[in-house]
Amino acid sequence: MITTRVRLLFSSILAVGLCHFVGVAQVSTSSQPAPVEIHGQVRFVEGGAPAANVLVRLESYDGGGSISEAFTDRLGKFRFTSLPPAMYSIRIHQPGYRDAQQNVDMTTQSSGLVLLQIARDTATSSSSLGSIDAKVPPAAQKEFDKGVAALSEGGKEKTVFAARCFEKAISIEPRFVEARLKLGTAYMDLGEWDKAEQALLETLKNEPRAFNASFALGEVYLRQNKLAEAEKVLVQGLAIQERSYLGHFNLARVYWEKARVIKDLAAAKPALEKSYEEVKYALNLNPDLAPAHLLRGNLLLRVGRASDAVTEFDEYLRLEPNGAFANETRALVEKIRKATAGAH
Repeated sequence: MITTRVRLLFSSILAVGLCHFVGVAQVSTSSQPAPVEIHGQVRFVEGGAPAANVLVRLESYDGGGSISEAFTDRLGKFRFTSLPPAMYSIRIHQPGYRDAQQNVDMTTQSSGLVLLQIARDTATSSSSLGSIDAKVPPAAQKEFDKGVAALSEGGKEKTVFAARCFEKAISIEPRFVEARLKLGTAYMDLGEWDKAEQALLETLKNEPRAFNASFALGEVYLRQNKLAEAEKVLVQGLAIQERSYLGHFNLARVYWEKARVIKDLAAAKPALEKSYEEVKYALNLNPDLAPAHLLRGNLLLRVGRASDAVTEFDEYLRLEPNGAFANETRALVEKIRKATAGAH
């Protein structure tokens, strides 16, 4: 999965609120059943490697349609939380592969585990991203599979090896869109942002509707502080796949970065509002997205809602107690609580 980091804002607590767009939901839990969650993992049949960036749909068992969507992380894992007890269907859809489905009875359990495998559909294109009709040559597919297996093992050395495999696959079949996407994300994991940008731009050139490439490219532009470019490509990706929590979260980061450098709160307000709306959307799609809670905490702190910010920071620490910003967040929470206690 693509690593996403949010820069903490260490600033004094401001006195101005932004109550017209930050609301507090009041829910009575006394008469409601406890929520349930469904989590799982998707793997490729060929080789058993984790299947990253695969679209997972949560649907109503009775045919009522889609309830939510998520993409698997780099370990092939996914999670749906805060669900009412019911029967559900989990559907895996990855172009170029046969669809997979599993029903889950969540009426008698609080947590359900789903393990699914996807097999390549030889009757369709081997490209998982869409419109390329030509089948991938076996030699290119072999290099691609070697790269995917290496990525699943993790580590810089394996990632470098995986990038070489994807490059070989592309040299054999230049229209191999999925290999181009994997190459771009491998370069991202290595921190080689210029190479990642070029690989992802080539992905979109070959397949303009490859929304995962758009979201990954948005992350690259964020790392390069190219905010206008990041906003443009993320909006384009969300126009194709609206229910991407990663797309909405990265767009929230774009607006946050725009607001962060503006000292005057009134001038920063439009960007702050946009950032809050996007991060709220991301958390509605994935409540366990820890960096999104961190970002929302910073947004609330910026507008003087210290106690609400602490709630978000605490949630980030619960989800990622050893996260990249855990120590800084704990220190900030302690500082806010001491200041609040002193005020009383």
